[in-house]
Amino acid sequence: MSITPAQLRDLAGRAEALCAEVRALYAGVPAESPERAQLQAAHQAAEWLKRAGEDLQRAAGDLAAFRALQECGFPWGVCPEHGNTLSSKANVTTCRVCGRTWDYDRRGQKCREPVTWKVTDSVGTETLMCDGHVLGARAAMTGATFMRLDADRQ
Repeated sequence: MSITPAQLRDLAGRAEALCAEVRALYAGVPAESPERAQLQAAHQAAEWLKRAGEDLQRAAGDLAAFRALQECGFPWGVCPEHGNTLSSKANVTTCRVCGRTWDYDRRGQKCREPVTWKVTDSVGTETLMCDGHVLGARAAMTGATFMRLDADRQ
């Protein structure tokens, strides 16, 4: 199972919300109350939750940056916008939809687009792929789930 930046950001938000809740509880006890001294551990826990939320946000950013550097790696190339729509002639590849061209046989080379999706097929096998390859996978895979690896990029 792979973790996504969106999952880490969700955890960070929950840590930040818990921090705010603990701080509010602590602040609600009058300073002169004898209970206040007994709640110092709760006050300290709020600070740890704050730091945990910050660390989770940082980890989400680091993971997103790492994923952006990962290459899809499928053994054939695709148009990054339209998927499996390439044709090649005389070592020039053209997308049949948008007309974009590449001055090499893109179809015949390993895909070097950034990984942006995690696809889980009906038996639980996970595959990381780029935007272009996920277009073909959506059309061909029944019962699969498609999770964007970085929700901010949707």
